Amino acid sequence: QVQLVESGGGSVQAGGSMKLSCAASGRIIGRYIMGWFRRAAGKDREFVASLTWSNNGTRYADSVKDRFTISRDNAKKTAYLQMSSLQPEDTALYFCAADLRGIPSSSVLYWQFWGRGTQVTVSP
Repeated sequence: QVQLVESGGGSVQAGGSMKLSCAASGRIIGRYIMGWFRRAAGKDREFVASLTWSNNGTRYADSVKDRFTISRDNAKKTAYLQMSSLQPEDTALYFCAADLRGIPSSSVLYWQFWGRGTQVTVSP
């Protein structure tokens, strides 16, 4: 089994920055991909970003492109989401996800493992 634990959430004013971390443990092996999703109040979970094992394949949702950056440290089994120019509409519960099959997807249904989420609140 694989465990994912997010950290780094909190409250920030609009225009500010925040960095989330996701630590993986357990039977996480191979060239797994990692991703970030979020769920705003009253809305479905949506794709934010994903990153392949070799760090050369990134995908971003249009809503966060040029503002968020996903990265990873394979030695630490940790993924990061650097968020800048945050806006109130970025307020959500942010989830980390991992998949051992190595093919990225923006579909919530595809990913094998999930963290419990960390709350990000952006005030006007």
